[in-house]
Amino acid sequence: MIPLELKISAARSLLSVTWDDGVVSLIPASMLRARSRAAQQVRADVEGNEHSFETVTVASAEAIGSYAIRLIFSDGHDRGIYPWSYLLEIADSDA
Repeated sequence: MIPLELKISAARSLLSVTWDDGVVSLIPASMLRARSRAAQQVRADVEGNEHSFETVTVASAEAIGSYAIRLIFSDGHDRGIYPWSYLLEIADSDA
C-alpha cells in the first residue's frame, strides 16, 4: 500500500496517513521517533539504552523519492527514513 496523503497535526504530535485503501492511520510522533531504524537508534536499542520520546514532536518531513518519508524530530534526530511498508508496519502495530 502507498499513502495518498500525509499530514502532521497542528500540535506536531501525530502523523496522519491516508492509505490507498481509504484507511487513515494516526501515528504518534513519539512512536515514530522510538521506532527509527537509524543506526544511532538501533544501537541504543541493542545496548538496552531506553529513552522516552513522549515529548518529541515532528519538526518537519520530506519525501524520499516515491517510496519513503524522512522525518525530522524536535530533539534534533534527522536520520529516520520510513519507507511506506515500514510506516504501515508501525501503524498496524499501534492499532
